[in-house]
Amino acid sequence: MLRDDLQNALKESMKNKDMTTVGAVRLIIAGMKEKDVDARGKGQEKASDSDLLAMMQNMVKQRKDSIKMYLDGNRQDLADKEQNEINVIEKFLPKQMSDADIETAIKAAIAATGAASMKDMGKVMGELKAKYVGQMDFGKANGIIKSLLG
Repeated sequence: MLRDDLQNALKESMKNKDMTTVGAVRLIIAGMKEKDVDARGKGQEKASDSDLLAMMQNMVKQRKDSIKMYLDGNRQDLADKEQNEINVIEKFLPKQMSDADIETAIKAAIAATGAASMKDMGKVMGELKAKYVGQMDFGKANGIIKSLLG
């Protein structure tokens, strides 16, 4: 489904001469093909949707980091370009969880794994990543888990 959406978005943006969307979707498709090659090396036919969502979430994170650097360097033009790419990528990601939802999910994961200390953090993150790929900012989740387990 995600693959079809990407191909359709590429076709539509090319018809509409929306070069920002064309460029961003092509980057996503290139990343998808790279993930497919990695998956074939592991004996799978193609990368799963959760792998693709994680890849796109990583793309958003990279662009946010770039925006910060561009703004520090007084390059608003480049920061705007990165923000436009983020807007395109986020169209293909599921709705992001709110901070309250993240905390609720973390508390449920802690209860499900029986985590009691910081050394159980990996179990909690594994539980969250299995259920909420593409929906949760795991950087935020990391801080919340540390505060709850620490």
